[in-house]
Amino acid sequence: MEYTIPDEEFEKRWEKVIEKVREKGLDILIIHSNEADFANVRYLSDYWPIFETSGVAVSKTGKLALLIGPESETFARDRSKIKKIYKILQYRESAEPNYPDIELDDFSIVFKELVGEKIKKIGLAGYQIFSLPVYEAIKKAAPDAEIIKSDEIIDDLRIIKSEIELKMMKSAFEISEIALEETLKSINSEMTELQVVGIIEKSIYENGAEYEGHPQYVLSGKNSTHAIGRPKHEKIGRNRLIQLNIGARVNGYSSSVGRPICIGKFKSEDRKLVQAGLDMHLKTIEWMRAGVKAKEVVRKFYEYGEKLGVSKNILYGPCHGIGMMEVEKPWMELNSEYYLQENMTFQVDTFLYSENVGLRWENGVVVKKDRPELLSSKLMEIIEI
Repeated sequence: MEYTIPDEEFEKRWEKVIEKVREKGLDILIIHSNEADFANVRYLSDYWPIFETSGVAVSKTGKLALLIGPESETFARDRSKIKKIYKILQYRESAEPNYPDIELDDFSIVFKELVGEKIKKIGLAGYQIFSLPVYEAIKKAAPDAEIIKSDEIIDDLRIIKSEIELKMMKSAFEISEIALEETLKSINSEMTELQVVGIIEKSIYENGAEYEGHPQYVLSGKNSTHAIGRPKHEKIGRNRLIQLNIGARVNGYSSSVGRPICIGKFKSEDRKLVQAGLDMHLKTIEWMRAGVKAKEVVRKFYEYGEKLGVSKNILYGPCHGIGMMEVEKPWMELNSEYYLQENMTFQVDTFLYSENVGLRWENGVVVKKDRPELLSSKLMEIIEI
């Protein structure tokens, strides 16, 4: 079933961001996104840039505007929930065309029309990916303004999911699980990693995805040691560990289902590591509930890994946020002082590796008072075909 975010939910998001802008004493907040990390802008506008970058400006006066590059006007007007739109050169694509025949806006116009007075404090969100040309254009328009990193304004809103957001995430995970099952029916040892990616892509789009939740992982043998990696034109072979991570996106919301598999039989040492990863994965889910401090889950994860004798095989762990991005805030680490809250959504991401293989068990969960609600749970077992 297809779900969409209703206009009323966008309006509630706008109200909350405006309230936070005022609480922080900002004159205006500039939120940045690009095609790869689109979430902040799409969360407020449903607009998703292609080639160009984009932004949302939120003023203390209660006015909002979508900020786009020169080529995207018709797409943005058809797509955006925010109706006020400015075309600004610095949001152009990386080839840097000059567009001499297109009438463009700049930040001095944005500030004048949205704020109407001298700008003293500007907040920036999407700081980690903020474009230098956009930053310089902001400084030129308001040279005396104080610029403040303000990611928490929108991060705090995105961490807790609404019921409609959860429905879309469940739909995305369901599609990923279907693709996993279809891949296991079709895969054979003579295929290359990239040919298996083709099976996954066909399935997710046939079953309702709007896009990938992330680039699909099909990593075999030594390639599976790559915690972050890309498939190659290499045959997956028999009796080798093959890591699958399958992610579909539905209406902006991402999923990922991770399973280590083998065509034939796992080598004994590989099977032991796969089983240890599964045991740690299931235990992590048991420990997650509302009111628990995040670092306590992590502490137990590392202690259990030591008990199983795989401490040296842990790269990181054990969870990160998921929502519009497959990896988003908050991470769950040994220094994480926050408490888990109901309707936080996480990927339980259990990655172990040795010199020769790596594996990842990965499922989505929704934090509840007691045991988390699983967004994916099929084939939680040793998979040998």
